[in-house]
Amino acid sequence: MHRLAVCLLLALAQLAVAWRPWPPRNGSGELEGIGASKKFEGSSEFVKLQYHMGPVLAADITVHPIWYGRWPAEQKRTIRAFVRSLSPAASEEGAIPSPSVAAWWRTVRLYTDQTSANVSAVVKLGQEKTDARMSRGARLTRLDIQSVVRDAVTARTRPLPVDSSGVYLVLTSPDVVVENFCAQVCGFHYFTFPSVVGYTLPYAWVGNSARRCPEVCAYPFAIPSYVAGRKPEAPPNGDVGVDGMVSVIAHELAELASNPLANAWYAGEDPSFPTEIADLCEGIYGTGGGGAYTGQLLTDVRSGASYNVNGVGGRKFLVQWVWNPFLSYCSGPNALDQ
Repeated sequence: MHRLAVCLLLALAQLAVAWRPWPPRNGSGELEGIGASKKFEGSSEFVKLQYHMGPVLAADITVHPIWYGRWPAEQKRTIRAFVRSLSPAASEEGAIPSPSVAAWWRTVRLYTDQTSANVSAVVKLGQEKTDARMSRGARLTRLDIQSVVRDAVTARTRPLPVDSSGVYLVLTSPDVVVENFCAQVCGFHYFTFPSVVGYTLPYAWVGNSARRCPEVCAYPFAIPSYVAGRKPEAPPNGDVGVDGMVSVIAHELAELASNPLANAWYAGEDPSFPTEIADLCEGIYGTGGGGAYTGQLLTDVRSGASYNVNGVGGRKFLVQWVWNPFLSYCSGPNALDQ
């Protein structure tokens, strides 16, 4: 019975997908028309988002990055700055102009558990672990990601804490290939199995697509060939791969917070392949977004880069919107009707 249960969990791990490539194509491989996703942006008629009685991350959230592969210092700084921007220190918050990353997180906070506890307002950057030597190799399966988490929390030197309110964020560098990366997923989240890690811990994986498929996983900073007449947006931190990762990280953190054990907030009847609060808004970054159109973005007057939220230290980011359960459509702090 124990072996059967483990096999079932492994099967679920293969199916649970939280972020798919964008923009969408139809069954013939052609680009779906602009506005193809607008049934999600302004209407609840097609969306049956439901609460399935599981927990949300209501306690203060600590994000523990696990840097797998070779990561330049500036790339780390960009991702750290985004995480810190989710709930900046009081001394920093007043200096961040609107729209802010923290305001984007407020939509995620609208989700509650059965005790009416909201997703936490506090998201902290925790301890980090680096595996520059890629001890699990340069080709990883989905289950290998859990082994990377295990290595980090059981390391002989400076292991990551086993944190009851922690989120373990595995970030793979461009020279690492993860199962289904670029073809089906740009990132995913789930929870670790005690049989593999020794604990049940929420975790996510996001890959740097710069060398393999920026047009898929770093859109709109790179544009697929099948999108005619569209120029790529300039990345706000000057790094196509990492700026693309930031939006996927935002996506995964929003869904980890609202559906950490795959039994809380999602649409559909299959918890192993849920449509979650960020899935409903893939590719939408501003008012009018849908299909291959990002929506209306902001432009940095100095660099010409596109962004939609501001963060700590003068940083700017482009992150996708998430589903607002009260408005029943995708929303973000840069919406024109805010």
